Amino acid sequence: MKLEQIDKARYRKHLNRVIIASVVGLTAGSLGIAQLLIALFPDASGSHFHWNLTGVITTCILIAIILNKTKHHPYLTEVYYVWRLKHSLNLITRKLKKIREAAEQNDINAMQVLHYYYQGCRQLWQLDDNTITIDELTVWQAKLDTRASDLNLKLDKQSFNPDDLSGF
Repeated sequence: MKLEQIDKARYRKHLNRVIIASVVGLTAGSLGIAQLLIALFPDASGSHFHWNLTGVITTCILIAIILNKTKHHPYLTEVYYVWRLKHSLNLITRKLKKIREAAEQNDINAMQVLHYYYQGCRQLWQLDDNTITIDELTVWQAKLDTRASDLNLKLDKQSFNPDDLSGF
């Protein structure tokens, strides 16, 4: 996945609308389905937990299908980009300890992956206004840049492929 610049205001606006639509859809859908099932199959004991649960599960599945089918719509460009970025960063995070150890041993691939990881984390944290640990990220990036400078290596990783992790 290639790192791209996106409009933070547009991303936040569209993400908030998707979240609100999902919450409203979940509420209306689960209540509607549950009420329909209760009307069609009433329970003499008055317990309708299973119908309520069925309504929630069915609506969650429907929302997931709708989001999956519409993820390439231009309105969701930024939201889908962040979704994919989080996925890429999660793949790296799972192997981060081994990647950092390899980078300490001057593994160029590990250093390139770490460079991408740090850039992606910085972008994600800034988009989500999660800047509490950004200073720590700056320190990590500085250490990596120093190591690369010592090796006369230019870190320019702007894209990530899961195959980059095959050696870790």
